[in-house]
Amino acid sequence: MNVLLTVMLAVQMISAIAMVGLILVQHGKGADMGAAFGSGGSGSLFGASGSANFLSRTTAVLATLFFASTLMLAYFGSARPAASSGSVLENSALTAPAQTAVPALQTASGAAQIPAK
Repeated sequence: MNVLLTVMLAVQMISAIAMVGLILVQHGKGADMGAAFGSGGSGSLFGASGSANFLSRTTAVLATLFFASTLMLAYFGSARPAASSGSVLENSALTAPAQTAVPALQTASGAAQIPAK
């Protein structure tokens, strides 16, 4: 079970980092307007519409993988062992040894509590 949690956590972290990188590489919808006025080139490795389709599909796959791993981690994190029942405080009260009674300290008058120089 511990190995599965480690693998799911690694999948979640890798997909999150890859998703952030892909989102930063993609162009916004307003980027084509700037390219039309000569402020940038509109050519890319996959063509004008091919890069948006490839990058957006890859981002969607990574987002699905990220959310699936998040749900699995939440499910396994909330699962309790069968032997455990009740709260932590109830379990500690059952296993704690009986405490002996401590006699109460007698308080002196106010003048006796002031230290002498």
